[in-house]
Amino acid sequence: MMYNLTMASYIVASILFITSIRGLASPETARKGNALGATGMLLAIVTTFISPEVHSYMWIILAIIIGGVIGTYSALKVKMTGLPQMVAAFNGLGGLASVMVAMAEIVASEKGGVAEGALLESALGMVIGAVAFSGSIVAFAKLQGLMSGQPITFKFQQLLNLLLLVAIAILIGEFAMTGCIYTFYILAALSILVGFLLVIPIGGADMPVVISVLNAYSGFAGAGIGFTLHNSLLIITGSIVGPSGLILSYIMCKAMNRSLFNVIVGGFGGDSNAAAAGVTGDKNAKAGNADDAAFIMKNAQKVIIVPGYGMAVSQAQHVLKEMGDVLKKEGVEVKYAIHPVAGRMPGHMNVLLAEANVPYEDVFEMDEINREFATADVAYIIGANDVTNPLAKTDSSSPIFGMPILEVDKAKTVFFVKRSLSAGYAGVDNPLFYADNTMMLFADAKKMTEEIVKAMA
Repeated sequence: MMYNLTMASYIVASILFITSIRGLASPETARKGNALGATGMLLAIVTTFISPEVHSYMWIILAIIIGGVIGTYSALKVKMTGLPQMVAAFNGLGGLASVMVAMAEIVASEKGGVAEGALLESALGMVIGAVAFSGSIVAFAKLQGLMSGQPITFKFQQLLNLLLLVAIAILIGEFAMTGCIYTFYILAALSILVGFLLVIPIGGADMPVVISVLNAYSGFAGAGIGFTLHNSLLIITGSIVGPSGLILSYIMCKAMNRSLFNVIVGGFGGDSNAAAAGVTGDKNAKAGNADDAAFIMKNAQKVIIVPGYGMAVSQAQHVLKEMGDVLKKEGVEVKYAIHPVAGRMPGHMNVLLAEANVPYEDVFEMDEINREFATADVAYIIGANDVTNPLAKTDSSSPIFGMPILEVDKAKTVFFVKRSLSAGYAGVDNPLFYADNTMMLFADAKKMTEEIVKAMA
């Protein structure tokens, strides 16, 4: 009876997880989707807690308290600009959890606690989890600025990765046949090393894709451990997270003109010397002010706003919405253009604009809006950089070459709100700064937009 109740609860939780992912696909249903996911997780925790297989509650209660405090603190304190780092950290913790569970099961197997058939699943779950853990550490460090965002490469790096992967495959087979715990520990160490080596050669501009792939890894690791524990919820959840992470990775790779295969095997960040490619020679950027921008935009017929990471850092979405409303009252057509990987993570800009109550019908994806820049009087770029860089189309030596961009350069006038002429996250200079139709607005994104709103009054 209790077994049937547990299975039924796990199935309900799994259904909630599936409907949660569907809800997160749209800003309009994202909050409902998030609530469904949280409800499913709560049901899963309670079901596991009351399971007859649990013999001691002390460590479980302690883990729930610690995890609950960390999760609540993160949700309350982490800014939108820090979400990519937080996602990377959570991916790492998920991978580490798989490693710890696998190790516990292998130790139990030494005492006769695990059937021989579970050794392969334990090894696979541990290997994938270890790669996700160490790879997520590197991703977090790069996004947090604790290490260089540039690709880190060395001679024979790809060959070393290949040899390590072959060694891991051989050790998995040996461990599945012998169950030797020392082989398991060697396997764990090599897997952690591979995780580091796969991510360090990837540049910061490609880090959103890496995070998505690592998320998929943590899902597959959870599924593998689910087979080890004969836990249907872990199997179902891991099977949802893994493929959905790969699908998201594919969508982002397509948006950035990258190869998903190269992401999975690592090292697609480009030549480390290529980051130096960009604008050469003496160039002067035209600097403007709020009055200039206000006058031109008030007399425009169409203004397309391109939000980016700088908007998120300064939390300028609310005043940006106010500026859009003022322009609409003046009879100006206002639209918002979103790049698929703007703000380091997909959906980042959409969430911020939704928070400011920007109408959904005013927000357009890159493929929908690109053709309209040619008919726009003004492109107002607030904190974006790499996603508007023309070098992605013109310079084959650039690390962002081939990445589809928002074609803001086709607008009659381009306003670039930026603190300086510094390169974007990809470390590439932007020739658009020096274009004849570009006017740089050097200031904090929120402060400059506030000044423009005042000048329009």
